[in-house]
Amino acid sequence: MAESAEQANIQTRLENLTAALHSGTADQVRQLLVDLHPAEMADLLESLPHGPRELLWELIDPADLGEVLTEVNDEVRAGLIENMETHQLVQITEGLDTDDLADLLHDLPGAVIHELLRSMDKQNRHRLEAVLSYPEDTAGGLMNMDVVTVRANVTLDVVMRYLRLRGQIPDLTDSLIVVNRFDKYQGLLPLTRLLTSDPDASVSEVMDRGMDGISASTRDVDVARLFQDRDLISAPVVDDDNRLLGRITIDDVVDVIREEADHSMMSMAGLDETADIFAPPLLSARRRAIWLGLNLATAFLASWVIGLFEATLDKVVALAVLMPIVASMGGVAGGQTLTIMIRGLALGQVGTSNARSLLYKEILVSLMNGLGWSLVVGLVAMVWFSSTEIGLIIGVALSANLVCAAIAGFSIPLALKRAGIDPALAGNVLLTTVTDIVGFVAFLGLGTLYLL
Repeated sequence: MAESAEQANIQTRLENLTAALHSGTADQVRQLLVDLHPAEMADLLESLPHGPRELLWELIDPADLGEVLTEVNDEVRAGLIENMETHQLVQITEGLDTDDLADLLHDLPGAVIHELLRSMDKQNRHRLEAVLSYPEDTAGGLMNMDVVTVRANVTLDVVMRYLRLRGQIPDLTDSLIVVNRFDKYQGLLPLTRLLTSDPDASVSEVMDRGMDGISASTRDVDVARLFQDRDLISAPVVDDDNRLLGRITIDDVVDVIREEADHSMMSMAGLDETADIFAPPLLSARRRAIWLGLNLATAFLASWVIGLFEATLDKVVALAVLMPIVASMGGVAGGQTLTIMIRGLALGQVGTSNARSLLYKEILVSLMNGLGWSLVVGLVAMVWFSSTEIGLIIGVALSANLVCAAIAGFSIPLALKRAGIDPALAGNVLLTTVTDIVGFVAFLGLGTLYLL
């Protein structure tokens, strides 16, 4: 219910903003933007066609432009950056967090990057270069270097006085990071312990040594899983020598989770999650044409298989009527196994140690469903066409196809992963090809054997 209310709120906001943009009342648009978070402004930008989008971009408060730019998807961001002057881009990106700036830097023109680096002080430039030295999809690429560190041999009273002297701490700081004089990570000092423990106690007496630092080379999806499993708000990032590099916060992890979900969903349709939904029709058509062409090739292959049984179909029309049922049921059953496998591989839950057990389980599930639904479909076919033979043929073919679909749904993701191909991207096409061909061969082959 809460989700429906939120979706309705987003839709209402978009409708009001669109109406204000069409009416040409800039003040009304600015008023609608006043209470919005930069991420919400980014959602609105992505939801608008190019003309209204550019107009809205011009009306956003300049102080928010940098954060909004980090929130929009890659293609929309590229379009906005293309229409901006160098000095504007330098101005709006000043003050961004190091990790956000690092993500943005890849999309900025060379002249802007040069000016931006030249305008930064030595410390911030060093921080940015450290983040950029790691791939975007690693803990090092996610980290923020704005951390508060303390030594283990000082008292909590000293730490409290140090924090008062600082005046503020970074957002989402739930723990201070304990290091030695060589910046080697030693543990965490939760703020709750700092506030509730004896001020005369030393940091080493109350610190938490149970949390290991996250290696900078750890994949972002593994970082997200660690945050999920341990209910973390922030975590330290270390190099191979256990030297503290920075920290990752939950807001960055949420972005990773959402990006992974978008990638999985869009890849299954052969689409790019970073694409602009209002991209020019020619560009979108060209992108989708490749995927459609691949599907067409597999469709021709399935049609060729059907053509092998042309004589059978000419004499037994009932087979042509029932044929889609076998392929469709196989596709659905195989898709269920495929989805389980893709998710299991992504979460690290499927590996060599348990793959065989999972395969046996999926085959058994398909056998049970195959026998049950084959009985239903067979009885319907018998009554429909007054033919016991046709009922038995479609029942056997359906059972066989469901078992083959389970094996294909299990095997295809593993094979694609070993080949370095994203299973979510190509799995569905290959599975559909297998279930169609196996279903048609089983059904029409049995029909040829027993009805002609």
